[in-house]
Amino acid sequence: MSTASSWRAYPQVYRLEAARCTGCRKTFFPPRQVCNACGAREFETFTLKRTGAVVTHTVIRTPDDRFAGEAPFAVGIIQVDDGPRLTTQIVDVPLEELAIGMRVKLEFRRLFSDGHAGVIEYGHKAVPLRD
Repeated sequence: MSTASSWRAYPQVYRLEAARCTGCRKTFFPPRQVCNACGAREFETFTLKRTGAVVTHTVIRTPDDRFAGEAPFAVGIIQVDDGPRLTTQIVDVPLEELAIGMRVKLEFRRLFSDGHAGVIEYGHKAVPLRD
């Protein structure tokens, strides 16, 4: 990701900022300029809850080179408790215990690094909620 793209994505990647249409109250993540439901152009910014549930998941066994040392690993779609769905890695759970409907929380963690002296990318990963 370029430096400019990375900088623009900070509010969403680091703080999980979403937009809610002031016209129809539809939620967008990442935020957008025009609501696709009502055509409004005014939005309020808010921070997503960091809890949700697994909607679906898959296991990656042949990943991109950046993630080769982590294979196999799980990636899932998480329905956040206050609206949108996010795609993220699911960690800290044995792959055979993954289940649709599993409650998770989003934790801020290192995603990957670009070589020994490169940029370290951070983001959110889903971690099972423990009772």
